[in-house]
Amino acid sequence: MSIEVANESGHEVAEEEFAALARYVLEQLHVHPQAELSILFVTTDVMSELHERWMDEPGPTDVLSFPMDELRPGVPGETPVEGMLGDVVLCPEVAAGQAKAAGHSTAEELLLLTTHGILHLLGFDHAEPEEEKEMFALQRKLLLTFLAER
Repeated sequence: MSIEVANESGHEVAEEEFAALARYVLEQLHVHPQAELSILFVTTDVMSELHERWMDEPGPTDVLSFPMDELRPGVPGETPVEGMLGDVVLCPEVAAGQAKAAGHSTAEELLLLTTHGILHLLGFDHAEPEEEKEMFALQRKLLLTFLAER
């Protein structure tokens, strides 16, 4: 898998851990081994611009996902579709505030948000209660198993 992690946020980020998480999530969901993914950490100003431009909402948000080839999770035993998964953009400053409110570290919040963003790239959503239940359960399972195996 081609996973590119770039940090333009000014916050310290363990880029290799985010690449490992992304690889783990994509493998668990049977995404093609040649799929391409970009993870980008940005400032609140950049995130605000992206949030307004693409979601028509003011101010920064925690994570945005920009799918490319609309890949979906694969099925064990079947050859998955090859292509570009897309981009996950994260804002560590927003994540830090959320982490403090939730009582855990910014790194943990960013790992959660990365998993969340990747699931959005793979077509998961949480607009409806049943979708939210499915997506959040999968997000939790993937993150907890990743952390347990580290």
